[in-house]
Amino acid sequence: MGRLFGTDGVRGVVNEQLTPELALRLGSAIASHFGEGVHVLLGRDARAGGDMILHAVAAGLLSSGARVHVVADGGFAPTPAVQYAVKELGYDLGVVVTASHNPPQYNGIKVIGPMGIEVDRETERQIEEIFFEQRLRRVPWSRAVHDTTVEPRVLDIYVEAVVDRVDKTLIRSRGFRVLVDCANNVSSLTTPRILRRLGVKAYTIACDLSPIPYREPEPTPSSLAEAARTVTALGLDLGVGHDGDGDRAIIVDEKGEAWWGDRTGALLSAYIAEEKLLDTPKRIYTAVSSSRLVEDYLKPRGIEVAWTPVGSVNISYRLLEEGGLAGFEDNGGFIYPPHLLARDGGMTLALFLEMLARRSVRASQLYGELPRYYAVKTKVPMPREKAVRVVEALRQEYSGKPGYRVLTIDGLRVDADDYWFLVRPSGTEPVLRVMVEARSPDRAKELAESLVEKARRLAAG
Repeated sequence: MGRLFGTDGVRGVVNEQLTPELALRLGSAIASHFGEGVHVLLGRDARAGGDMILHAVAAGLLSSGARVHVVADGGFAPTPAVQYAVKELGYDLGVVVTASHNPPQYNGIKVIGPMGIEVDRETERQIEEIFFEQRLRRVPWSRAVHDTTVEPRVLDIYVEAVVDRVDKTLIRSRGFRVLVDCANNVSSLTTPRILRRLGVKAYTIACDLSPIPYREPEPTPSSLAEAARTVTALGLDLGVGHDGDGDRAIIVDEKGEAWWGDRTGALLSAYIAEEKLLDTPKRIYTAVSSSRLVEDYLKPRGIEVAWTPVGSVNISYRLLEEGGLAGFEDNGGFIYPPHLLARDGGMTLALFLEMLARRSVRASQLYGELPRYYAVKTKVPMPREKAVRVVEALRQEYSGKPGYRVLTIDGLRVDADDYWFLVRPSGTEPVLRVMVEARSPDRAKELAESLVEKARRLAAG
């Protein structure tokens, strides 16, 4: 964790932590790091303050000599669409104004490298140094002559790329009917288009742009309750819920059950190994927040499971450096390397539909193949320093205890015979994240309640 950058970019409450003054200075620090003359693609989601922050970032970039190109029609685009366009259109870097899954009062700033991946931690550190030491390079007036320009190709090339990665004829033959919950944000601009191109009849909830969404931007079984009821009421084949910037996809099966992303990721990884990437190393990367069922399901199929810290950027760079079939997290982020080394909700949905069509089964039948664990995910509000103290106290308690596997690459993960839990300070909010899984829902609830109580006690002590 840096002083400015968190798990995935810079985040804060609009006009509190994330102000136009900060955005201006950060834009200048980014351009100062990458150098005068760099071409930057700038996009945003529909969150409150987005236009203000976008223009402040653009001003900072321009003041330090960058050439700024804004996505057409106000900058609105899913993050993976901007990432894909940076890679395919030859931009030096991209900047996206988004807070992804965070609550509506938040906004944020992500920096995208030339391969379409968020910049690495060392680059973030160097940008932070320029920012805090105010080593900002301002170009003289005679070189401050470039206005922002409009980039009209982003959405079209992205939709085309997703559609081209799957078997359109096969998907069209199934006549799928799918509900899309866009959380009143930018996946509205692409996912319905992707489905129409695949011959899928799309039903939509909240697929209009609004800074005040009808539900929390993070797609979870609870936030997708209305979508799940709609899927069953209309007798649809499945539903999908996106987060604010469209890089996550949570699938809802035809029975109305919403499935965490590690379940979908395990299914897709096995499918990709068997049907699509036959000559690729049989290895996937997933965060320590993913379920034990990932190993239970994939290892018997000859697929190695490599654990990473939470944060899709960690998975992206492991895939880049070592190769593999896919990467994913429990939150619905899935990375399909032939398309983009970054998570993409639209691509995830298209791959899932292809898998469903090829297997000729219902979504619930696919998920029924997985080992069953019951998850409880919650968060305990507390300052980061207290969250770190709680994690350290629990690490001391469990390290070396017989019968437990302990992972400390991000927070503390403890695996026992019939359950596991993860506690970690959030990289995007002042909370301690708590995740528990067990073989029964009652056991998972009991363990989670006990862990939350212990965390509060340790934080107060």
